[in-house]
Amino acid sequence: MSELCKIPAAMVAESVERSYVLKIDGYSRMKGLLKNGQFATSTPFSVGGHDWTVKYYPNGCPKNCDDFISLYVRHESADAKQAKAKLTLNVLDKNGDPVPSYTRTAPVHTFSRKAPTCGYYDFILKAELEGSAHLRGDCLTIRCDVTVMKDIEEAMVPPSDLHRHLGDLLKSNDAADMTFQVDGQRYSAHRCVVAARSSVFKAELLGAMEESSGSTIVIRDMEADVFESLLHFMYTDSVPPVLDVVMAGHLLVAADRYNIGRLKVICEDKLCSHIDSNMVATSLALAEQHGFRRLKEACLQFLASPSNLDAMMSSDGYEHLKSSCPAVLKELIARIIPAEFTSAKDIIMTMWK
Repeated sequence: MSELCKIPAAMVAESVERSYVLKIDGYSRMKGLLKNGQFATSTPFSVGGHDWTVKYYPNGCPKNCDDFISLYVRHESADAKQAKAKLTLNVLDKNGDPVPSYTRTAPVHTFSRKAPTCGYYDFILKAELEGSAHLRGDCLTIRCDVTVMKDIEEAMVPPSDLHRHLGDLLKSNDAADMTFQVDGQRYSAHRCVVAARSSVFKAELLGAMEESSGSTIVIRDMEADVFESLLHFMYTDSVPPVLDVVMAGHLLVAADRYNIGRLKVICEDKLCSHIDSNMVATSLALAEQHGFRRLKEACLQFLASPSNLDAMMSSDGYEHLKSSCPAVLKELIARIIPAEFTSAKDIIMTMWK
């Protein structure tokens, strides 16, 4: 009653398609033999590594569908793996071409053990078919196109390792074309990397400044370990695993000096989150001298507590703060004196001048 159409499976990037042609010879006889709910089954055929059959119900299925031919495709794979497939069911004319009015396309369906079939209970109205030219010699030809969708495994994109490669380049000194001299230490580097990371170094190395003509740049007023951490950050975009507040303060000044924005944010955040009575005076002086507004505000808020203020005035950094940044102490006093003591505040501000 059926035959496999000689159409090869077409491998596409995301799917495998194959067509199966079902020929119903003796349409009237089969309609008389099989009652509603009874069916004839095609021979199994394979598409996309899965086995399939076509179920032909000449008097419809389920009940109350006696006026229709029902047609279903069933997933028959023994291992019961799920399969996603799209179906197109066509009645073919005398030339073997699909009849548009008798063509049904089902969206992608997931075939599983719980839902092994897909198709149409109302595939063809029998009275309409029997009055058409497509039932020839009591023979009906139906083509079933099965397209099995292949799940393409998505590649897991690894995180960027550019920082690791640049860090290795810094360690190896391969192709280094310049040297920094800092506090008696020498550090090899790559002109293009340093210039790309710092607009200040870019002006020095690639611009008309004096340093652009030489291969050695002398860095003054910076300790060697601070510059080493700064250079490491320019290549790897990372700070040392253990960044203490003292180093964070030095790096913050260095990052500000060479306009390395992300490092400034990292170091300022570190200082803002580690304010205590011993370090607040030093951090406040640093913030005032270099214009680090977030750090300054965090220090002033910390010192709004009388106990924190008393402890700060007993710390080693207080005398330096008082001598180097008297204006910020005036601002602190203006904050902590209650608003209603305006006259007292004015007297203190006048005496401080």
